[in-house]
Amino acid sequence: MRAVMFHGKEDLRVEEIDEPGTPQPGWVKLKLAWGGICGSDLHMYTEGGLASTPTKDTPNKQTGEYLPIVLGHEFSGTVVELGEGVDSVTVGTNVAVRDNVACGECAACRSGKSNICRNQWGFGLSGRGGGLSEYINVPAANVHDVKDMPLDHAAMIEPLSVATHAVRLSGAKAGDVAVVGGAGPVGLFVAAILKAKGATVIVSEPAQVRREKALSASHADFGVNPIEEDLDALVAEQTDGLGADVVFDCAGAGPVVHQLIKNVRPGGHIQLIALPSRALELNTTAELHYTEATVSGTMAYLAEDFEDSIAMINSGKLDVEPFVTARIQPEQIVEQGFETLIHHPETAIKILVQSSVN
Repeated sequence: MRAVMFHGKEDLRVEEIDEPGTPQPGWVKLKLAWGGICGSDLHMYTEGGLASTPTKDTPNKQTGEYLPIVLGHEFSGTVVELGEGVDSVTVGTNVAVRDNVACGECAACRSGKSNICRNQWGFGLSGRGGGLSEYINVPAANVHDVKDMPLDHAAMIEPLSVATHAVRLSGAKAGDVAVVGGAGPVGLFVAAILKAKGATVIVSEPAQVRREKALSASHADFGVNPIEEDLDALVAEQTDGLGADVVFDCAGAGPVVHQLIKNVRPGGHIQLIALPSRALELNTTAELHYTEATVSGTMAYLAEDFEDSIAMINSGKLDVEPFVTARIQPEQIVEQGFETLIHHPETAIKILVQSSVN
């Protein structure tokens, strides 16, 4: 079968590899349809890997695999074969896939936080297949029935669920005023979910294309360029000077975080989503003690976040089509996928790759 293989830094190749065989007990075999390109994929491509990515000399501890590995962890497909004991899904079901495979035994898993499992691994990141191929075997527990949702839209359930998880942790609700700092793919998803919940949404983003995308898709009420416009004044105007009920950092940059904290109301909530490239420095006395704002981080998603994301799309409350920048073939993944997202990120949101022809 054809697959996009990650060989190392700036080395992606479309190659023929063996198709996975009969799925093991508790697993299912999928014919893949679409896969998305994620910021983690870009980091792998430009830096040579993530913490969980094996090398040519060192295997991933959980999968035992070395490079090269199949790329892709945002993907959708159709169940074509069941492993022994699987009765939670049937052949022919269209699904989205939770990428992370948790151990079920560590402190995080036993605390109901399998999304931060200490021993987890992920398809497309750690080995055992990935979403940018024609077939893959995955645990049945990791697949979610998307009903009649188009499979290209279903490939976006994974990144959407990152945003769904963050919004759920924030406690944001109808009637709140929320500020989203950074309108990359996750920031735009966060804005869309907040808007669907009935919040007033202010997107703070320097890139005009991304601000306009949030506004044109009706996923935000206001779009502000914080470099040229007065975000503080807009928040004060919309909240009678109280400040936003909840703010979301989707940029991972110190100046963005500080401005968001400045604009949260006393006792409001600060939700950190982006993973900063270097440690953030906070004045805890001025920014936390004197505001009594609550702060939480967020990582990935849980099964309930996938179900909530699927329900939002299928109910018509959230349209993900505006997030699709392009649909491409595997052979175009470098020139029309990675090169665009690396060198012209302000022009693209989600680029989808067709995994196989149905």
